[in-house]
Amino acid sequence: MSVVGFDLGFQSCYVAVARAGGIETVANEYSDRCTPSFVSFGPRNRSIGAAAKSQVVTNSQNTVQSFKRFHSRAFSDPYVQSSKSNLVYDLAPMPSGSTGIKVMYMEEERVFSIEQVTGMLLNKLKETAESALKKPVADCVISVPSYFTDTERRSVMEAAQIAGLNCLRLMNETTAVALAYGIYKQDLPAPEEKPKVVLFVDVGHSGYQVSVCAFNKGKVKILATAFDSDLGGKGFDDILVNHFCEEFGKKYKLDVKSKPRALVRLYQECEKLKRLMSANSSDLPLNIECFMNDIDVSGKLNRGQFEEMCAGLLAKVEGPLRSVMEQAKLKKEDIYAVEIVGGASRIPAIKERISKFFGKELSTTLNADEAVARGCALQCAILSPAFKVREFSITDVVPYSISLKWNSAAEEGLSDCEVFPKNHAAPFSKVLTFYRKEPFNLEGYYNNPKELPSPNSTIGQFLIKNVVPQASGDSAKVKVKVRVNVHGMFSVSSASLVEVLKIPEGEEATETDQTVTEEENKMQVDQEDQKLQAGDHDEKKSEAEEMETTEDAKQVKKNDQPPQAKKPKVKTKTVELPIENNLHWQLSNDVLNLCVENEGKMMMQDKLEKERNDAKNNVEEYVYDMRDKLHGILEKFVNEADRDTFSLKLEDTENWLYEDGEDQLKQVYIDKLAELKNMGQPICERYMEAEERPRAFEELGRQMQMYMKVIEAYKAKDEQYDHLDELEVTRVDKQVNDAMDWRSSKMNQQSNQDLTLEPVIKVGEIQAKMKELYSACNPVLFKPKPKVEPPKEEEKTENGPVNGQEGTESQPCNSDTATSAGTEQGAAENKLPEMDIE
Repeated sequence: MSVVGFDLGFQSCYVAVARAGGIETVANEYSDRCTPSFVSFGPRNRSIGAAAKSQVVTNSQNTVQSFKRFHSRAFSDPYVQSSKSNLVYDLAPMPSGSTGIKVMYMEEERVFSIEQVTGMLLNKLKETAESALKKPVADCVISVPSYFTDTERRSVMEAAQIAGLNCLRLMNETTAVALAYGIYKQDLPAPEEKPKVVLFVDVGHSGYQVSVCAFNKGKVKILATAFDSDLGGKGFDDILVNHFCEEFGKKYKLDVKSKPRALVRLYQECEKLKRLMSANSSDLPLNIECFMNDIDVSGKLNRGQFEEMCAGLLAKVEGPLRSVMEQAKLKKEDIYAVEIVGGASRIPAIKERISKFFGKELSTTLNADEAVARGCALQCAILSPAFKVREFSITDVVPYSISLKWNSAAEEGLSDCEVFPKNHAAPFSKVLTFYRKEPFNLEGYYNNPKELPSPNSTIGQFLIKNVVPQASGDSAKVKVKVRVNVHGMFSVSSASLVEVLKIPEGEEATETDQTVTEEENKMQVDQEDQKLQAGDHDEKKSEAEEMETTEDAKQVKKNDQPPQAKKPKVKTKTVELPIENNLHWQLSNDVLNLCVENEGKMMMQDKLEKERNDAKNNVEEYVYDMRDKLHGILEKFVNEADRDTFSLKLEDTENWLYEDGEDQLKQVYIDKLAELKNMGQPICERYMEAEERPRAFEELGRQMQMYMKVIEAYKAKDEQYDHLDELEVTRVDKQVNDAMDWRSSKMNQQSNQDLTLEPVIKVGEIQAKMKELYSACNPVLFKPKPKVEPPKEEEKTENGPVNGQEGTESQPCNSDTATSAGTEQGAAENKLPEMDIE
């Protein structure tokens, strides 16, 4: 079973796996642990990762990046419309109204959903993990920003399905960092002691996230989170690009944003400049050759000027820090450490402001780039039964308050209720009770839209079906279970109709019947309870939603009710109700299956194109290799006429590769390579024979010398060989002499043979002769001497010899002892070594 964590970043991705007793961040096919979040579409295939990033200039309009921010965004969203001007590729609306990406693929215009493009990137990361683990990958944990809404999280889950992944958990990036930080700490306080509070700051390319966490031994609880989705490395890049666009417009009269390729090149150079300014405070140059209209451009900037330009962005650094401290109701002195991660955390101005806010040095014990991926892999290992991991529980939070609203018959309008307030523990379930005579609809939504990074506050609608009144005609009691799951997604997970049945007098309730008590109308809450009430609390509740603490509810009802006669016994029957989910922006099963099918087709096309390119590259490689060798190591093994013919053939093939052979089928390249090898292989074989033949002759000579020495020793009456049969030795002697004559003859013939002609004797024939000699000579010359047993000494017993021989002294035989010894020996032989099995 694979254990994999994916850090699905805005600009780059990381893959971490569990193996060899630890967590390891694995490298891709370019030996780089960072895989760029780029997908490039071509006339025959797709390129993903580093290969796609290399095409960002040459194929700019069909190379997509920075698409993570468009998950579950409507095409009409103001943010999407404002982002279009800074993109070199085109956006287009999907049939559902969401944002799609328009590119040219397979020489036709295609519009891909954000889920599809993210699925392509995840498929690439999956291949990287499979290459490292040498086995298929399915189960994984994927990171998402902590500020992602319900619809954005569902979008990432759908992308994982398209990629053929089973996402065990969508994990908030700051939560993953907290796990990577805490699971290895040995100095955490005991569960009953005051927790150690650590604040994590993640400054990535697209967002700024802050999370404050309480650590105890074996557990971490997220207390609060805050974010700014506009503050990140990309924001600083945009400021630099706009600055140089303006400068080049004045200095060189160039409209940079009108040329996508020029804009892409400027973004690349500005990103490099930003990184250099993080390490140097002096003036740094920016030079781009043939930037636009064959004009070379140049500029310069230093860190001080850069920080002045970015003053507006840098002023936002303290906001989330202050917010998260207020939410958690903590003071600055309560913070044990401030851990900072993320690519943009290397900007000195950001670190200075965070350090100044808390009045302490920042901690950088984690790898700034890989901490999220490692935390995801650790979570996957915890969830996997195949790995034994130190016990560590994680309690996350709900980032935004979630409410439900429904049609209220009593109030003749809509009623609503906050189900999960902000920073409520997650995952978490609550049971709500409604009284209805017919099916009803619940709508989930975020009740504070100003907190959201996107304008859409809708989560989805949930229709509770098959609701019918009680037999008496009264409203039926319906229990609805709502849940925020491990992925941070809200759902109405189940609904049930509770029928109350009176037990006839004289009949007792069975053990399976649920007796109705004073707690009948209580809202059951899995981990914590609170009291919320809507509507009148009379005998016939038109609308009721109660969440009462178990102990308080019992005590209040006990005190309020006077002693009375025993109530008639009743029993309940629970009927599960179907729920129809209508989630906002969720892909239908048909659309999702079609996306999976299309991804499979595109993967097959990529594979076929790779094989075609490999076949073409093999031809090109052979042409260059043989052309060099014909005038090098192979020159002595081919005559001038054949060399000229072959050289001309190689030159014609090279020209064909860059003209008519530029775009041919795989089989055409295979046939072309076979045609070239038909001419070149004999030359190569003559060279190889000439290289290997002397060594083979030398080895045969050593073998015959060894046999001759043994034969001479036998003829000299050496006692060591006096057991050998004379007739067999004579026959072997003749075979060795014949072999020596054969060897001398072949060596003489080969020395007179021209190297450009086929060799007289081949290495294979020499090796066959060696095997023949070995089979004939070794059994005769190296036959072992027969063993001669020494005469036995006669031993006398006290009673004299037995059966004509002197026997040994008899010993009494204890059968119990013998049996016991045998048993112990058998037990020792069958005992398995102790093994640690995980």
